[in-house]
Amino acid sequence: MPAKKLNNPLPLDDQLCYAIYSAGMAIQRVYKPLLDDLGLTYPQYLALNVLWREDNLTVGRIAERLALESSTLTPLLKRLEAAGFLRRTRSPANERQVVVALTDKGRELRSRAGCLADALLSSSGQSPAHLNQINRDVRELRDAIYEHTGVWKSTA
Repeated sequence: MPAKKLNNPLPLDDQLCYAIYSAGMAIQRVYKPLLDDLGLTYPQYLALNVLWREDNLTVGRIAERLALESSTLTPLLKRLEAAGFLRRTRSPANERQVVVALTDKGRELRSRAGCLADALLSSSGQSPAHLNQINRDVRELRDAIYEHTGVWKSTA
């Protein structure tokens, strides 16, 4: 009888998922003091970033862009509204939809948040071109996985 092959997991350092996860954690550690100064959490920053690119979106559209459930996003948006960065209103075209729009305070925050990219560049020691290539490669991998699994596809 042939010996059964053991499917032992690869060591963490050899797992792509761990490399991406731990790089994400390292980036968030670089961002945290800067986000604290802005009065934001990382998920709040991501939601605002979607709105800085395209304002007046429905909660569902923002959730789609971030690959989140609307129910996960709603409390985060409520906190951003309480902080004065955005406002949520019912869509006149469809009362079931909530439209999210930046306030002046939310739009002004955009220029102050540019420090995050600068911090990543300086803390990584990488060139902008190399970081851009890594970003393209990771997005390509993400999209290929989602396409294969039939799940979320980014429009970012």
